[in-house]
Amino acid sequence: MKDSKVRIQVSIPAQRGSDAAIDTREAGEGEHKHEQEQMAEPQPMITWSFPGGSAGEHGAAREPGRPSAGTRVAAKHGTARAEQGSARARAAEAAPLPVPGAAAAAPGGALRGSPARTSRARLPRPWRRGRAARRPARPQRVQLHPAAWALAGLLALALALPLLVVAPGGTHQPAPPAPGPAPAAPSAMPKAAEEPTVSVYLSGTDTVEQLPLERYLVGVVAAEMPAAFQLEALKAQAIAARTYIVQRLRSGDTSGVPGDKALVTDTVAHQAYISRDMLEKEWKAGGKQPELDKIQQAVNDTRGIVMTYEGEPITASFFSTSNGYTENSEDYWSNAFPYLRSVESPWDLEVSPKYKTVVTMKRKELVNQLGLASAAVPVSKSGEGSASFFKVTAYTEGGRIKQALLGGQAFTGREIRERLDLRSSQFDLELRGEEVIITTYGFGHGVGMSQYGAEGMAREGYLAKEILSHYYTGISFAETDKLLPSKK
Repeated sequence: MKDSKVRIQVSIPAQRGSDAAIDTREAGEGEHKHEQEQMAEPQPMITWSFPGGSAGEHGAAREPGRPSAGTRVAAKHGTARAEQGSARARAAEAAPLPVPGAAAAAPGGALRGSPARTSRARLPRPWRRGRAARRPARPQRVQLHPAAWALAGLLALALALPLLVVAPGGTHQPAPPAPGPAPAAPSAMPKAAEEPTVSVYLSGTDTVEQLPLERYLVGVVAAEMPAAFQLEALKAQAIAARTYIVQRLRSGDTSGVPGDKALVTDTVAHQAYISRDMLEKEWKAGGKQPELDKIQQAVNDTRGIVMTYEGEPITASFFSTSNGYTENSEDYWSNAFPYLRSVESPWDLEVSPKYKTVVTMKRKELVNQLGLASAAVPVSKSGEGSASFFKVTAYTEGGRIKQALLGGQAFTGREIRERLDLRSSQFDLELRGEEVIITTYGFGHGVGMSQYGAEGMAREGYLAKEILSHYYTGISFAETDKLLPSKK
């Protein structure tokens, strides 16, 4: 805003007979006309009296009632600076205004309009009142009670709390609220170092291998079931093998092991087993790593699971192929187990290449292995006399031979099978000259789970536990750490 320069000419009425005249000049003349209109009404004139009694030397005038009363205009050495004012006020100054305060000249000086000296004066700023009147009313400030401020702070904190919780980089991570009781964590098997140890007698080297239970099962499944089987069948085999060894560990049974050197052997007298060295040499080095990985998965997926009956691990016997049915345990062994009952197994006929086997042996060999007299076995060219030589007197519930007569001598089906090294105790026998033709159905003792039956069920979509529940009647499932103490 530019400075307003005002020249004031003052005449003293008492001496010169003229009224005081005020001449105003300002850039931006006519800019706020409404101020001129508001301030154009006549105002009382201010008369100055100057000390010394002469015009221009002493004089004072005051306009009573003016808003800017008490504002002073001073002049020194004939010059004065006008104060900076508002651009809007400058328009109001263009009109003749009554002077609220006149300038007093310096000693020996004269006012402008006098022939002697011209002075510049600092004007009062009467426009400030008009300017303030034009301003829009400012909103009143409300003084809030301190309790209101405290309440507002609490509300802001409550709204900001969710943002603080999820803010990135925060170190505090509150646990999510639980809608109910937390689910029980699944029981885990002990670590490998804490697993029970299994000792295996290696019949080929007459040595004993000791290893953790779960690692032992990999060698058993690899030896007992083809790796090409369905994964669910392999899982069923892993559970059955684990149950068998846990039952032996729990009871401390070492029967069938030479010199009680170990818990089990690596033969089918207990469970077939492939040693760690053999797995490294013949499986990994032989390009069978994928098959070994599949077996490892079956063991891992069923880790710690065993079959029980009334809280005790069962005797989880299994075999290769049935003749269409499994056997009751007492029909092959002496003990009757309620969970080893004869059940149907129709899948074997469809999927097992071992379902039917034909064996040919010499008549003399048959006589020697059964301990028969040579005359007890007739010679026949067309098979005649076979019926009189071999006669079945009883069958088991599973359709196998329970009792039979050979050369007039009584045998059990199991005795004949074991002495002649047959695959099954269900067989037919035919004499042809000096040869004996024996046809067997199935492979194994027939008690418990049929492995090829499990494969057939897995192909139809049955899960491991469903397969096991079919072959083992009335069983439940439990975990190893509930049945065996962990090794510390």
